[in-house]
Amino acid sequence: MARPRYFNTDPAAIPKTFKEVRRWQKERKGKIKDLSFRIGQAEHKQPSLLGSNRSELTITWIGHSTFLVQIGGLTIVTDPVWANRMGFARRLEEPGLGLDEIPPVDVILLSHSHYDHLHTGSLKRLKGSPVVLVPEGLGGMVRKLRRGSQVHELPWWGHVNIGSVEFHFVPSQHWTRRTLTDTNTSLWGGWVFKRTAASATDGEQRDESIYFAGDSGYFSGFRDIGAKFPNMTYALMPIGAYEPEWFMGTQHVTPEEAVQAFLDVGAKRFIPMHYGAFRLADDTTKEALDRLLAEWERRALDRDRLRLFKHGETLVHAAEREDERSS
Repeated sequence: MARPRYFNTDPAAIPKTFKEVRRWQKERKGKIKDLSFRIGQAEHKQPSLLGSNRSELTITWIGHSTFLVQIGGLTIVTDPVWANRMGFARRLEEPGLGLDEIPPVDVILLSHSHYDHLHTGSLKRLKGSPVVLVPEGLGGMVRKLRRGSQVHELPWWGHVNIGSVEFHFVPSQHWTRRTLTDTNTSLWGGWVFKRTAASATDGEQRDESIYFAGDSGYFSGFRDIGAKFPNMTYALMPIGAYEPEWFMGTQHVTPEEAVQAFLDVGAKRFIPMHYGAFRLADDTTKEALDRLLAEWERRALDRDRLRLFKHGETLVHAAEREDERSS
């Protein structure tokens, strides 16, 4: 029986042909790029805090699209990739924390099946007995990799509750493939996870929410996500792998489009990702970062709303709130 195929809301957003891939590969041979810039590692990493934390919202960037997030007493890993190379290319920088440095995981979130978002070795080696939340069509593969784990497949706008945290699978504009025959046989998307918590200082109920965008080209769905989940706290948005734009445009936002997507979503703070660990396209780490900062300045956005992480850096939301009160 044939497996179902999935499609973007924009019918023009389809995977590139092999002819177009060959055109890109020929084109990139003529480009000379400075690849020396590195994001670097955090000076003060906090694995002990992550191991003992049961109450605070924290966000730690491992690299690329892999984050360790703690919310509502849960430890969550997004798109686990601790691989040393992607295809023939070595990783540009080491992961911010090693697999042996992170605590047992309660929830794994997968945005889609591409190799730079789903590394089988990393998925199998994560500690703990996590619930794994995946797009439709990906459950069978993940159940084989994490035998005994509880796996939930979700469609766009589907959701599950784990403890006090709601997990919502939301649309993106992308595609999937791991072999020559499985193109778009599993879905792709982002995740919104949120909880309502009482403040320790005044008892007021406050939402804590994170939007993890996965991979996406720019599309109207960002506005739909912002309308459904207003006032999100953090948006983890991709900014890399956009060049050449004629080839990457329908599947990866440019830095400028990422800023617009952030504004569409309406989150309070922007944390960039999907750059600095692997060279997947022709843009460089510095080019992506420079374009992001230039667009931020052009739009006269508050610099405090943009959080640039080093690899292994941990943001503690309670400290962010304290900074807001004292400023």
